[in-house]
Amino acid sequence: MSALRAVAWIATGVLAMALLTQPVSVQAQLSLSITIIAALLLLWRYGRSPFARHAYLALSGFIVIRYLYWRLTCTLPPASDPFGLSFGLILLTAELYCVAILAISLVVNIDPIKRAPLSRRAEEDLPTVDVFIPTYNEDEYILATTAAAALSLDYPKEKLTVWLLDDGGTDQKCNDKNPLKAEAAKLRRASLQELCKRLGARYLTRARNDHAKAGNMNSALAHVKGDIVVVFDADHAPFRNFLQETVAYFIDDPKLFLVQTPHVFLNPDPIEKNLRTFDRMPSENEMFYSMTQRGLDKWDASFFCGSAALLRRSALMEAGGFSGVTITEDCETAFELHAKGYSSVFVDKPLIAGLQPETFTSFIGQRVRWCQGMLQIMLLKNPVFKKGLRPIQKLGYLSSMTFWFFPFPRLVFMLAPLVYILFDIKLFVSNVDEAVAFTATYMISNVMLQNYLFGYVRWPWISELYEYCQGVFLSKAIVSVILNPHKPTFNVTAKGVTLENDHLSELARPFFIIYLLLLAGSLVAAFRYVFEPGVSHLMFIVGLWNTFNLIMAGVALGVVSERKQRDRHPRLTIKRKGWLVFGAQRVAVEIINVSVGGCGVRLLEEMPPMLLEHEDTRMRLVVETIGGIVGERSLRLIFRRAPTTLGGAEFFGCEFDTMQSEEYVVLADLMYGDPEALPRFLQSRRKHKSLWTGTGQFIWWGVVEPIRAFAYLRKTRANGKSKVETPPVLPPIASTAWLSRLVRQAVEGETKLKEEEAIAPARKSA
Repeated sequence: MSALRAVAWIATGVLAMALLTQPVSVQAQLSLSITIIAALLLLWRYGRSPFARHAYLALSGFIVIRYLYWRLTCTLPPASDPFGLSFGLILLTAELYCVAILAISLVVNIDPIKRAPLSRRAEEDLPTVDVFIPTYNEDEYILATTAAAALSLDYPKEKLTVWLLDDGGTDQKCNDKNPLKAEAAKLRRASLQELCKRLGARYLTRARNDHAKAGNMNSALAHVKGDIVVVFDADHAPFRNFLQETVAYFIDDPKLFLVQTPHVFLNPDPIEKNLRTFDRMPSENEMFYSMTQRGLDKWDASFFCGSAALLRRSALMEAGGFSGVTITEDCETAFELHAKGYSSVFVDKPLIAGLQPETFTSFIGQRVRWCQGMLQIMLLKNPVFKKGLRPIQKLGYLSSMTFWFFPFPRLVFMLAPLVYILFDIKLFVSNVDEAVAFTATYMISNVMLQNYLFGYVRWPWISELYEYCQGVFLSKAIVSVILNPHKPTFNVTAKGVTLENDHLSELARPFFIIYLLLLAGSLVAAFRYVFEPGVSHLMFIVGLWNTFNLIMAGVALGVVSERKQRDRHPRLTIKRKGWLVFGAQRVAVEIINVSVGGCGVRLLEEMPPMLLEHEDTRMRLVVETIGGIVGERSLRLIFRRAPTTLGGAEFFGCEFDTMQSEEYVVLADLMYGDPEALPRFLQSRRKHKSLWTGTGQFIWWGVVEPIRAFAYLRKTRANGKSKVETPPVLPPIASTAWLSRLVRQAVEGETKLKEEEAIAPARKSA
């Protein structure tokens, strides 16, 4: 039966291709495309059922195939024009890559699944769990917050062990030839050991820093006996319900090796920060987690993303631990275990809150590692030839790996119009009528398709912006890993950076060069079209293409124009009740937001006037828990007299005073106790952006952001580079504050070195 079904599909596909590639007149093609676009508009407006979704994909695919057939058969320059043919083939290759990625993406995302919540299981049926928190050079307050949140998970305490895996205090580092570095490592080890003792976690380090994060976790595997291993990055703190939402999948499926959950961040990435979109636009990774991972999950191909995940220990041991051949140990580990016949699950529910790179430089350093790691897997362990993977799994992994070649077509599309405008070299042979009937309708249907599929998690043109901003630097990194797949090494992404003032990123120069080049191209195109005899209307169309690229480059100038960011600790909006306690008096408050540095409170009772007369007043914040006030669990804080207005409501800011290690458990309950805090935040940003409003917003950025960028350029030249510094620990941990200060001072040089290593590929390519 399966053979007959395959034959039927092949025969149907052949007949469909024969129909779709029939030659028709330009007028007939235009009428057909307009009719299909009208049908797409009706489906977009009224159809959201599975059938409508498939119909939308089929109709869009019709236009794509018609365009592709025309492009391959009618538009290449003749062999008598070697320059035109050469450049034309480059442009065609870039287009074919995009069509292939689109086709694979449609297969992967044809029917994303949403898993129903699991029922709560009896405690005696739950597996034992070991939580791994690998760390290298993160500040102690970050580690204290994550460890306390992990220890506060809603799970039987006798079945939960939290491990702090310290690669910054290894024997190798403690015996470093540089006495300053060696002393810093010893102080770090002693400080974190004390922290773990006070919190109730387990501290673990190793002899040498071999194989980076994968080696760190493999070393820990030899010390644990739990059924399940949970991995949290040092700056990824879980909400209390994390295990209750995920662990039961392992009870139901003995062949399950992975449960992955989405990564959600409390702070904006540099694009969100510099364009000021964090509170109103879905983040870049939401499309990956809410669409792509769900699509892969349908085909049992969702993969490990390095954190916020659970893995079956016995499966890891069978595979020899976490894979460490490449610098993306997460995807590589899932790749090997899928090949051994194990399955995976993706739970599309935000259950952790993390931090992401704040500066464009560190953002590029992170993406260089991701890009090179995924290409390493493709080159060293090609999915096509991997035994044990099903064909659809191979396709899923190929999709995730070949995606990272996007810098080349993105740069080709950005610079291709200039070849015709400046040198009169035709990249493709076409008249205006054909360009409208085939190319314009293809582009319209393409952006409509993206908006239909991803409109709630991705604004129009934002994907292109992210790809362009990364592509400028990833191209050289791709060539490097192709020439030597074993060369890339793991680098820690710099986070927790504070920007004192507005300034240009140190990676901004190529963006200015490209912008000025495109601006010159648009001016030349306009001049030639208006004044040069014999120039066809094709110059007008190519000029519009170049102008769109100019707008894209202008928005990118805003991305590399770093806005100041003095807020060291991103806040999470919550709704919790509590009391401000000072002496024998209490005032009821509603806690409306919280960070590791402080919180905002709205007074539910009148505050005694005497307390509002002083600038800062020290008091305690008693937090209401689910079971009421338990043992007067409280945090010491400094109450700020001056109120702040947010959304029309007045609230007061509070800064946490010097904290004992144990107080981080109270902070974890306050910050990560409400399981609906993150879903509320994400939902507030997931508002569909239409093509019209999204395009209008993008054009506006393309106009105003270059003005800001050139203003920063003048300021930078006048005043020199701005100061970028790693913030001090706020609030400090009282029991180890002096150690923390010494450690930070000692490792400052090493931290800067690691940041330089992380951005080296990007800086060289610049």
